Amino acid sequence: MKFSNLLKRKFSTVIWITMSWVIISIVQLAYEMTILKEYGFEYRWSNSDGFMSYFLINTFAFVLNGFIGGLFVVFFLQYWIRYRSYGLGLLYGIIIYIILFFLLTCVQTYFVVHSIWDGTTSFYAAYIKALEDYFFSYEFVRLFLFWLFVLTSTLITLLINDKYGPGELKKFLLGKYFHPRSEERIFMFLDLKGSTTIAEKLGEHKYFSFIQKVFKDVTPVLLETKGEIYQYVGDEIVITWKIKNGVKNSNCIRCFQNIKKLLADLAPVYEAQFGVVPEFKAGLHAGKAIVGEIGIIKRDIAYSGDVLNTAARIQSKCNEFGVSLLFSEDILGLFPAAHFSAKFIEKVMLRGKSKAVNLYSL
Repeated sequence: MKFSNLLKRKFSTVIWITMSWVIISIVQLAYEMTILKEYGFEYRWSNSDGFMSYFLINTFAFVLNGFIGGLFVVFFLQYWIRYRSYGLGLLYGIIIYIILFFLLTCVQTYFVVHSIWDGTTSFYAAYIKALEDYFFSYEFVRLFLFWLFVLTSTLITLLINDKYGPGELKKFLLGKYFHPRSEERIFMFLDLKGSTTIAEKLGEHKYFSFIQKVFKDVTPVLLETKGEIYQYVGDEIVITWKIKNGVKNSNCIRCFQNIKKLLADLAPVYEAQFGVVPEFKAGLHAGKAIVGEIGIIKRDIAYSGDVLNTAARIQSKCNEFGVSLLFSEDILGLFPAAHFSAKFIEKVMLRGKSKAVNLYSL
């Protein structure tokens, strides 16, 4: 089965959550044993056979717990939080966490009791007694609150990751762009056609809802084609790719084509809801950009360089030539093979440029 880039990204996040939770569970277990030993107490599975069984069951339980929880967080909660209230998303997460915690605790306890059951009493009685002892213990309260904190931290991490864009949080934490650096990148300036006319027709509030829906609908396409959202500027989206990601599978070109097809498919929905159908025009250019962290209070990762100005100027020429997409010869030169059919438009002088630029379209 061939997975889409978006699905691969989601499952990668699920694996990340699973591994993180398993590592946390192992560290927590080691910490508890160290503290108990420090104060002269025996861990409840202190003999070697009992501990190893408990350790393996505990680890397997958290692999299962992390995977199920990760699936739920990524495929439901993250979606909910992205498109609805953050508070409700966290509340639903806590409710589901409570349910999963109780269910998985019952499953884990079943296997633990089974591994140490000596047959002197009925297994069912031993199992119920173990559940009662655990659910009414200080250990249960402590672990319940601890893993509630872990879940909440996971959700907040995903929220921050969404805020800055996939992968950007890691760059901040590693200080990748603390000092400015030069990168070869592709930039696309994606602008809504006739936005002024649409805004006048819809009014301010309805137009804002219109823009929200458009950006929401096109985001999966951007992620699927490995595009990184650099900025939202009014009704414009600035998208960037590392060269290898933009060239692979013609992602930077497919991005625009797939957005165009998506909005055409959704035309009846937009027509019914807003009375207008969104269309985009886009300009593409590749080149060297300087990237680094900027700001003190509201720190962000910013790009600067001629490549951005040129991409913006190219996009501004779409109306003049009556096309929806224009790209430079530098973009065309990134594709050694004929991945798509390019049509030469004209050699033009762009504002602020000393040399004419060859423009192409599809």
